[in-house]
Parts: sequence; C-alpha cells; structure tokens
Amino acid sequence: MTLSIVIPTLNAGRWIGACLAAVREADEIVIADGGSLDGTVALADREGARVVRSPRGRGAQLAAGAAAAAGDWLLFLHADTRLAPGWRVAASRHVARQPGKAACFRFRLDAGEWPARLVEAGVAARVRLLGLPYGDQGLLVSRGLYDEVGGYRPLPLMEDVDLARRIGGLRIARLGVDAVTSAERWRREGWLRRSGRNLACLCLYACGLSPERIARLYG
Repeated sequence: MTLSIVIPTLNAGRWIGACLAAVREADEIVIADGGSLDGTVALADREGARVVRSPRGRGAQLAAGAAAAAGDWLLFLHADTRLAPGWRVAASRHVARQPGKAACFRFRLDAGEWPARLVEAGVAARVRLLGLPYGDQGLLVSRGLYDEVGGYRPLPLMEDVDLARRIGGLRIARLGVDAVTSAERWRREGWLRRSGRNLACLCLYACGLSPERIARLYG
C-alpha cells in the first residue's frame, strides 16, 4: 500500500515537530493548514511535508488534505498527537488482514495525573461500545472506503464523529498502538469541565442538534 498522512493545522508550531517526527515512515505527509500565523508551515516545509492551504475549520481542512493526498490509504491525524513506535507495522498488518475496514489507534494522554487515566478509560469504553473514535486517535481508512461514505464534511464541530458514523462501528478496527495526545486542553480547561464538554457535544449531536448549533454553544 501507499500511505498518506493528513494533518490539519492552525498555529500548531509547538506540536507539529514531534508529530511529524513520529510518522516519517509514511509515504506522504500532507499538512492542511487553515491560516497559521506561527512557524507551523515553515517547520512542515523543513520536515518535507506537503502543505496545502484550506479555509479554517478542521472538517474543511481534513477534506482538503484528503483531496490533495495521493495514497491508497489515508491516515488522518491531529497535530498535537504522536503515534507510538510500531504504528506503521500495525497499519500494514491491518491493511493486509482487514482491507475493507477502517481503524483507529489507542487513545493516550501525555499526562501522569490520575484523571488522565479516567479519560482514557472513558474513551476506550466509547470506542468499544459505540464504535465512535475521535480524531485524536487517528483514523486509518482506504481511499475507496473514504470516497464510498462521502469523506469529511466541512463541519465546524463533530466532523470526526460524523465520518465514523457513516463508516459504521463494525467497520472500524482498534489497533494496539498508542496515539499520544497533548493533555494541554484538559489542564487548561479542567479535567472535569473538558470531559463534560466533550460528552455534552456528543449527546447533543446524537439527539439531532446540528454541529453548527453545538459549536455556538461550546465552540
């Protein structure tokens, strides 16, 4: 397979170096930038990533990155997430064994505090019971399946859940390699508040509230 990694960025200079260093085994790295004013784009250029410009918004940026990518398989990854060693082997094994399915990695936070372990356990339960990984776990999907379900939509929020629901939980495998995400947002907003916000957004979306209205409430 040929594998393209797509990373949406917006002023992600403090994270993007570590993110890119962890995925050098990819055949192609596409940075979909939404108008960064820091050193994100320059750093991505130095690391050999391909940069495409996009309207701001993670859904729109992911769609633009996917459109520009050339790989048979796409791996969508957040800029503040680092894949652990062994990710490429796990991805290749998945492609060989389950080519009709997408896959996500195991969510981890780069924090030693006990609330981080509770968040991780909650994410694992959500993925296992509902088949709904979030974008900070990475999403590995073939170009064929991505196009079949219509790809990312230019939503202001919940773009990852929207795509996961269209793929379907039974077609998303779980890989035993960590995707280590920055805990900065949880520390800044508070562990309980951040987790409660995420749960509220998911519940409102499940009840039929539009991503636009959810973004106005919690964006």
